[in-house]
Amino acid sequence: MSEPVLKVENINVYYGSIHAIKGISFEVYEGEIVTLIGANGAGKSTTLNTISGLLHPSTGSVAFLGDVLAKVPPHKIVERGLAQVPEGRRVFAQMTVQENLEMGAYTQTNNIDEDLAKVYELFPRLKERHSQTAGTLSGGEQQMLAMGRALMSRPKLLMLDEPSMGLAPILVEQIFDIIADLHKSGATILLVEQNAQMALSIASRGYVMETGRIVTTGTGKELLASEEVRKAYLGG
Repeated sequence: MSEPVLKVENINVYYGSIHAIKGISFEVYEGEIVTLIGANGAGKSTTLNTISGLLHPSTGSVAFLGDVLAKVPPHKIVERGLAQVPEGRRVFAQMTVQENLEMGAYTQTNNIDEDLAKVYELFPRLKERHSQTAGTLSGGEQQMLAMGRALMSRPKLLMLDEPSMGLAPILVEQIFDIIADLHKSGATILLVEQNAQMALSIASRGYVMETGRIVTTGTGKELLASEEVRKAYLGG
């Protein structure tokens, strides 16, 4: 098997005296959707923030495209091709849709117009609202904008943190359709999601997290069929 795009090895992360991540290891290969599922507080978002350099592990390592990311600042990690869509979207509310997208391209110097055209093709709603300020968009539109902004950096790995949070069911389906389309077009995706049913239905593989540990792993189909996972996360 080829080298993984992302390799997380035995990382431990503390918030002060709280041991938030307890020795987890996993990898993501090119062309996969890998999902981390688990209850609130399981450590999913902390894991993503550690990978993207916002938090630092006390032990263990994160390697991206074969290079260990120790002490690499977050903006340099983005330049290397790793983009995170944060929980809660965090769009620049006072700026227009187009300005938000252009901010996402700060690591790029060429073909920004071409990248914009691709994002507008993927998210026609954003094209319609390109001159509208981001703060006036609906929750679903802001999620699309946050994803579009991340895509403007041309990521080799796209990390999505709770993309369906706070959205109406019809919009959740729309966002997951878009994630599936991105995957079909060749994107490699690490997805953190509380909606385990939706996440596992599109994932190549999944890892189940509980209180900072990985407790179960398998293909999306295996985890969907697992009675334990169904009882704990799928309400079955």
